[in-house]
Amino acid sequence: MRHLMMLFAAALLITSLPSVSLAQSSGSNGGHTLKRGPSGLPLPRFVSLKSGRVNMRVGPGTQYAVEWLYLKPGLPMEIIQEYDNWRRVRDAEGAEGWINQSLLSGRRTGIAGPWFKGKKASLPLFSKPSENARIVAQVEPGALGDVDTCNGEWCRMTFAGHTGWIAQESVWGVYQGEKLAN
Repeated sequence: MRHLMMLFAAALLITSLPSVSLAQSSGSNGGHTLKRGPSGLPLPRFVSLKSGRVNMRVGPGTQYAVEWLYLKPGLPMEIIQEYDNWRRVRDAEGAEGWINQSLLSGRRTGIAGPWFKGKKASLPLFSKPSENARIVAQVEPGALGDVDTCNGEWCRMTFAGHTGWIAQESVWGVYQGEKLAN
């Protein structure tokens, strides 16, 4: 019963949080107009986990229950809301919750085709940003990689020591059409 009351209180807090003041600005988020949160940074945006032990909570504070415990550093997270030092995030599987900003990094990482995980599939990593280029590796769905740069269609990434280009639409951790410079 107490657990249900805490969840109910968390739901009330989340729905009654002060509105996030959003200013419009242009940016390179797939050609869309970016909104900015109280931090001045774009919303939504991708970040990654700093450490290998990160709690995702049901509300923005340590008094809220832990919903998920992440054990893999570098996992990409999408920040969808800001409140004080807390960030409401979404993971590649769609789970949402709150993580303290001190546990998040601006380092960009991506997951190769998590929607293909568990299926007999692999994603080619090319030597150049072209389907006609030499394949340097086959990447398993769900593999975590470091994002070096993206040109809006292709991302140069490193997966387990193999660096190459992967179709941007095959990566969770970057937006369609987003351009990232090294």
